[in-house]
Amino acid sequence: MKISFLIVTRHRPEELSFTLNKLKQLIQPELHEVLVFIDYCSDTEQIVSKFQWVKWYTSGVQLGASPARNQLYQHAAGEVWIGLDDDAHPLGTNFIKRVLSRFRESENTAIIAFQEVRGSFQNDQIAMNIAREGVAFPVSEFVGCGFAIRKDVYLKTNGFPLWMDIYGEESAVSLEVVDLGYDIIYDYCIMVNHRKDVVKRTLENKNYFRFEKQLVNVVKFYMVYYKQPTYLIFRALFHNFKKYAITDFNYLGRFLKAIFTIIVSLPDTLSHRNPIDDSSIKRFRSLKAPFYQ
Repeated sequence: MKISFLIVTRHRPEELSFTLNKLKQLIQPELHEVLVFIDYCSDTEQIVSKFQWVKWYTSGVQLGASPARNQLYQHAAGEVWIGLDDDAHPLGTNFIKRVLSRFRESENTAIIAFQEVRGSFQNDQIAMNIAREGVAFPVSEFVGCGFAIRKDVYLKTNGFPLWMDIYGEESAVSLEVVDLGYDIIYDYCIMVNHRKDVVKRTLENKNYFRFEKQLVNVVKFYMVYYKQPTYLIFRALFHNFKKYAITDFNYLGRFLKAIFTIIVSLPDTLSHRNPIDDSSIKRFRSLKAPFYQ
């Protein structure tokens, strides 16, 4: 069974190079392919010639993570697609075998959410040693840094949304998959090492950026998929205002900017409106979230 590894990257050539070198040790070229979308950054384009076995795609303008994924996934030839962040790599030599085995266990499994092991380690074995153990279970969504999805199911959805840029696009795909009647399974045994420095990103004020993007996208999510989203939208806005905006001037600025973005993008958001059946929403909300480190 052919597998496509799919990565969207922006301004992290060193991290991407590390991930690609890891994948080269894992894949069989006659069975697997690696596709990378460079989201408009010249620094990453400089490493293209070093990885001629990779299928490279790029854009003349910055698209954002979700639209870039949407575009990249149109080129994938595999029957199973594995999505990775540019700073995340699979753990274990039997990684691919485990993914395929999990899909074969049930035809209703559409997505496998991998266990995310965060941090930088001297070797993969250390990362695997600190991973949690548990029994696989159905979840409401997956984490973008590491997951697998069946091509035939993905093509039944609208794909990664063009009306989001980053932080929240996984929820959109997940809800559409649940609405189709398929399952998303979280498997502890299938792991990726997300080489993410949480402390460094916090010091770089990434949390403010994430706060703004997530607030915009959760409102858009309700507008697109819920039949009666008004109450949920106001509840989300009030919660974020009370918990964050009134406690921190930077959060307040981001909150106001998010409101402006929501208003300006309203016509485009409503053009993608696709209310989901209440029974699917109920099932989606009843499922557990995947384990986050």
